[in-house]
Amino acid sequence: MKKLAFLGALALPAIVVAGLALAQSAAETGAGVKSLRGVQPDVELDVEPVFHQEKQRFVRNYRLQPPLIPHSIDKYQIDMRANECLACHDWKNAGNRGAPTLSMTHYTDRDGIQTENVASRRWFCNQCHVPQADAPALVENLFHSLGQ
Repeated sequence: MKKLAFLGALALPAIVVAGLALAQSAAETGAGVKSLRGVQPDVELDVEPVFHQEKQRFVRNYRLQPPLIPHSIDKYQIDMRANECLACHDWKNAGNRGAPTLSMTHYTDRDGIQTENVASRRWFCNQCHVPQADAPALVENLFHSLGQ
């Protein structure tokens, strides 16, 4: 048992040195890492403010495409307990707030039964809907809609 402990004590400095060399190597190669936008990952990019819609809806590029969100949702709470989108877009509030109402599919549960409240499978709006932003493309987009 003492021999095993002695051999382990001899091997420990070699392991530490190898770990330090690996960490230094990773730090050197990490300096050359770039994001898809061509800058260092920790560099802040200037992006135009989120576009705000002026009474017209965005053109959809394919059938059943979820509509884009025409306003910022940065500070919106959307979690298991709360969904701030519903303050304006729930059928009960949309008329008073002048906001588009959710489609009836959002009130249909997984068994196809219409309910008074938003179905749990449609609760997290940003799962399908995203705010429109004027941001540089990460990669070239070759998509063409059928309508073009």
